[in-house]
Amino acid sequence: MVAVRRGDTVSPLIKQVPNCLTALRLCAAPFTALFILHGQDWAALVVFAFAGLSDALDGYLARKLGSASRFGVYLDPAADKLLMLASFVTLTMMGAVPLWLTAVVILRDVAIVLGVGATWLFAIPVRIEPLQIGKISTVVQVCFVGVALLLRALDIDQPSVILAGAIATGAVTVASWLAYGQLWFRAVMLGRRTA
Repeated sequence: MVAVRRGDTVSPLIKQVPNCLTALRLCAAPFTALFILHGQDWAALVVFAFAGLSDALDGYLARKLGSASRFGVYLDPAADKLLMLASFVTLTMMGAVPLWLTAVVILRDVAIVLGVGATWLFAIPVRIEPLQIGKISTVVQVCFVGVALLLRALDIDQPSVILAGAIATGAVTVASWLAYGQLWFRAVMLGRRTA
């Protein structure tokens, strides 16, 4: 555990640990996909679990070390999205995850990216930051993929568990999508009133 007291100076190299963990998570995405596609389910599960743990650890370390950076702010969600995209798409290709759920997850992320792009393009006054429901959605998606990979690794066929998990994951993902859409819509309406 890293203990940092006030007044202590932290080595610039140590301050880069959170960004290094995020970069490793970016690298984990294609490896997870390759392992899934080649039926190496235990390897896929281990890499995915490492990526999930690194996500929690890099945020904690960035706060603890006071090393949050603009680079990390953009790289962290990009690494999350790439990992989830790679996992959902390849699991769907292998028949382990329903296509409709993967479509919902991808379309929600595309909508958010388009919304952020439109916000910058048209200078819409909205604070771009993750909502609590967005964080919950990410956690639920990670848990769902983790369970799907675990069932594959253990060679357990449980379609009812996958279906129940897919419905719950889809519902939270749609709720997150609607929350971001409502935030964006309110910002657009406010921008029109002040223009």
